[in-house]
Amino acid sequence: MYEIRFDSEAAKFLTRLPKNIGQRIFLKIHRAKRDPHRYFERLEGRPEFKLRVGEYRVIADIDDKNELLEIRLIGHRKNVYGR
Repeated sequence: MYEIRFDSEAAKFLTRLPKNIGQRIFLKIHRAKRDPHRYFERLEGRPEFKLRVGEYRVIADIDDKNELLEIRLIGHRKNVYGR
């Protein structure tokens, strides 16, 4: 299983969401820690990966060597890719 680390900005965004949405995203991330490549897709032209959760996206780095899933950014799909 992969270790999960949240960037401070991603963690802060997650806590500001309505409880039901935040919990849904959090549970999906934890489900992905067993096999992140099954849940995350590589972003086109970028080294990061994305996880789709309804209207929200989770942007992360996957380090297979150290079995680390680093959550960089969480945001609404209409504005998360520009960051």
